[in-house]
Amino acid sequence: MKHFHQSPATYVQDVMINVENLQRSIDFYTKVIGFILLEQTESQAVFSANGQTPLLTIVQPKGIKPKHQRTTGLYHYALLLPSRADLGSIIHHFIANGVRLQGASDHLVSEALYLSDPDGNGIEIYRDRPAQEWNWNGTAVEMASIALDVEDLLKEGQDNTWGGLPKETVMGHIHLHVSELKDTEQFYTKGLGFEVVTRYGDQALFISTERYHHHIGLNTWNGVGAPAPEGNSVGLVWFSLVFSSEEKKLSAVDRLTSLGYKVEVLDGLYFAMDPSGNRIKLD
Repeated sequence: MKHFHQSPATYVQDVMINVENLQRSIDFYTKVIGFILLEQTESQAVFSANGQTPLLTIVQPKGIKPKHQRTTGLYHYALLLPSRADLGSIIHHFIANGVRLQGASDHLVSEALYLSDPDGNGIEIYRDRPAQEWNWNGTAVEMASIALDVEDLLKEGQDNTWGGLPKETVMGHIHLHVSELKDTEQFYTKGLGFEVVTRYGDQALFISTERYHHHIGLNTWNGVGAPAPEGNSVGLVWFSLVFSSEEKKLSAVDRLTSLGYKVEVLDGLYFAMDPSGNRIKLD
C-alpha cells in the first residue's frame, strides 16, 4: 500500500508534538511503541521506524503546560504497519507489557488500535486492508467503526516475534480537532488539493489524495468554535505534508495565499496554518 504514501500522492510524513517530560516519553516511544531513537538533544528527540526517516519528533518546551481539553489540535496521529501479522504481533507485545488500549476498531478499510502517550497525545496503530477490498460509491469510500476481531489478529500475529516497529512503517494519516468544517474544508481541498472521501454528518470529514481512504481526518468533536491551545502546551506543534514536486508545493502555497490563508517561510521552510490554528509544514 506504499503508493498512497509516495509520489504522486500528497501525504503526511512526520509529526512534531510537545511533551511534559522528554525522558519519560523517550522510554515510552522506544519500549512501548517500538521506535528507533534517531537523535536526542536536551529538549528534543527524533524517532524513526527504519533508522533513517523521521516519523515523530517530541519536544519539551520551556514552561510546558499539560494537555488542554476541548481545544483544536491533535486527535491522533496514525502509524501504518505493513501487514496484518504485524498488527497481531504488536497486540501480543502490548498484552505482555500491560499496555492499556483506549479502543480497537474495524473500519472496513483498515483495522486499528488506539492508545495515548504519557501526556495524552493520541496514537492510532493500524493496518490497511487491500485497496481492492475497499467499497467506493463514486468519490465516497465506505468506512465504519465496528468490533475488531482481536482473537483472529492474535492468531495471525502469534508466529511474528515483536522486535519493534517494522522498518516499512509509515505515518499513515493524522486526525485533527478543528473549530468548524466549512472554512476548514476549503483550506484543505481548494487550498491544499485534497478531496473529501467520507463525511460523518456535520461533525467530521475525511480527505485524501489518490483515492486513499484518508490522509487527514477533521472533526469538531471538541465543540464548534473550540479555541486553539497555547503554543507551549502538550499537543501538536506541526505535521508535514509531502508534495510530489516543488512545483506542486508552490502551487498550493499560491492557492492558499490567494484564498487569504497565512503561509510563512522560516529558514527556507514553508508553514501554513489551517483556520483552527493547526500548523502544517509543506515539503
